[in-house]
Amino acid sequence: MTDMRTDAGPAHGPEAVRLTQYAHGGGCACKIPPGELEEMVAGLVPPGALANAPGELLVGLDHGDDAAVVRLPGGPGLPAAVATADFFTPVVDDPYDWGRIAAANALSDVYAMGGTPLVAVNLLCWPRDVLRFDLAREVLRGGMDVAAQAGCAVAGGHSVDDPEPKYGMAVTGTVDPERLLRNDAGRPGVPLSLTKPLGLGVLNNRHKTTGEVFPQAVETMVALNRDASRAALAAGAVCATDITGFGLLGHLYKLARASGVSAVIDASAVPYLDGAKEAARDGYISGGTRRNLDWVAPYTDFGDTDELTRLLLADAQTSGGLLVAGEVPGAPVVGELVAAGEYTVVVR
Repeated sequence: MTDMRTDAGPAHGPEAVRLTQYAHGGGCACKIPPGELEEMVAGLVPPGALANAPGELLVGLDHGDDAAVVRLPGGPGLPAAVATADFFTPVVDDPYDWGRIAAANALSDVYAMGGTPLVAVNLLCWPRDVLRFDLAREVLRGGMDVAAQAGCAVAGGHSVDDPEPKYGMAVTGTVDPERLLRNDAGRPGVPLSLTKPLGLGVLNNRHKTTGEVFPQAVETMVALNRDASRAALAAGAVCATDITGFGLLGHLYKLARASGVSAVIDASAVPYLDGAKEAARDGYISGGTRRNLDWVAPYTDFGDTDELTRLLLADAQTSGGLLVAGEVPGAPVVGELVAAGEYTVVVR
């Protein structure tokens, strides 16, 4: 790559740097495939390893939930601490929007547990000899603006010189330990609600490939899941997860497996962003999406759904919505949890 610090053009406008061209993939589609990740972390915490820890670990590695939750010492009535970290390569070319998307995505893990974010620290990897620092400043500004919208303080962070740009946040928040949203608390007979439409992966991949801009995708990705989380709690929900790099099918499979149930999805009820189906038909399918589909296929009864529908249901989302076991006002019901059957996921 050529040195972009002097001749790359401004951060915005027709001469803008195309940040997505400096990454091998984009956003949460760059996650390590779920099957490989589970194999890698299996057995990392031996029994009894946390016996002398000052707090009680309520949610850890067991079911691959969205964040860790620790009950603080000091007796009942205290909130629990919720902690997460999330960062990724550029998903859009605009640095400010990338920062906003990455922050909203990191904060989402706290909301997916039913929590409230308190403080975040930045995680920044930057090719300092390739991309100008004013672009990095715009990324950080975007992250800080979304954190401020969430009422979450941003206090420093960590940066490294890296050949590939990456940005995100480590976030700490609080949650009522008696009102957690967990991915292992699903029960048969409960409907499934989805709070954001799908299609972010294919639109982002089209953006990376062609430079076309999709404001509807950006608007969806920067939207906080705060209101959806509060609405889920108000409706009495106890089970939820957010939809990111493993796609709807991948995250649903994890939720159903952890809960010991099966999940039925009504493919015709799943909402999509404008242009998503067209982008999929035109072939803008990421490698991450195909890996998601390969992972869930052995555990899924697809019935007579076509390949394009399967890929869209597995589409690797970045800063997607919440999948809630329960009805959330304003969110479409896309399926239900049922008693465990031959397949963990059934698509109709």
